[in-house]
Amino acid sequence: MNMHPSSSLKPPEPTTPEPFAPEAIYELRIDTNGDMVADIAYRTRFYRSEDGSMTATVRRAEGPEAAGRGEGGKIIFEGAPVSMGRGAQVTKSSDYRLFAGWRSDPFFFDVEGVLNKMQFTGKDWFADKDVCSIALEVPVSDIGGGAPLNLWHRSMVQVNGQWVQADRGARPSQTPFLADAEREAYLDGEPAQDERFVPMFAHALEKTGGYTPQGAEAAARSLLPDVLPYDPKMPAAYPGNGRMPRDDAKDVFLTVLNGRLTWDKCGPHADMLDEFPFLGPPHQVRQWGAEQAKGRPTVKVMGR
Repeated sequence: MNMHPSSSLKPPEPTTPEPFAPEAIYELRIDTNGDMVADIAYRTRFYRSEDGSMTATVRRAEGPEAAGRGEGGKIIFEGAPVSMGRGAQVTKSSDYRLFAGWRSDPFFFDVEGVLNKMQFTGKDWFADKDVCSIALEVPVSDIGGGAPLNLWHRSMVQVNGQWVQADRGARPSQTPFLADAEREAYLDGEPAQDERFVPMFAHALEKTGGYTPQGAEAAARSLLPDVLPYDPKMPAAYPGNGRMPRDDAKDVFLTVLNGRLTWDKCGPHADMLDEFPFLGPPHQVRQWGAEQAKGRPTVKVMGR
């Protein structure tokens, strides 16, 4: 799960070096029986120490507790250090491994080409960018024992004492073509109810992709429900079976958005690793200490 609390498609760089928002819950959700409702959830909270460093606590929730909104669950990591430098601090607990911290952004796409009427030059906007990453390794026996799964993420923040879903998703770039009100309703939704968004997606695709009404509905249904299907017994490959960090998910979306476009001329970054946590070291080393923590700005949680 990669995110940045104050990300933007335009300079300047984010104003805070703090990688995660302590007021938020970052959650990886797993449906094990095909009903698009979470049966298992891994929930991460971050805590700031007096010296300004951060640690992570991860809980595993099951059943109705996983399907709900809250921070309950059995603790599987507590006080795991957050990586601020180029080295990846990996914490092990039983059969689990956890990384949380700054990494090189694995996303690759020609953003300027999109803004220039889809005239792609292969200039990768993300080539020198960093993200805040959570990587969690779990045994297959912990998530259904090899049964087909549906995966997605969400983030939550508290509003008036209640946990509110701020963001959710699995496939990249689902929402840029939606109006603000539509986007807010979508981000607050659950995959089990994504059928209600098919007309909304179809209308947007008909306008942007030149589809017939029937073709737009078919394209919308290829994007919904917003989960990553994954069969642990099969090789991972996007979009049919999970997603590897080097998979060109953006080109898949371009083809859905406009069938005449199949490639933005960008490819995977060379700094990605072949071992956990898979993402390369960050381009910048950010310092975050107690003095900065005192004046920490409010941040918005955003996931990808």
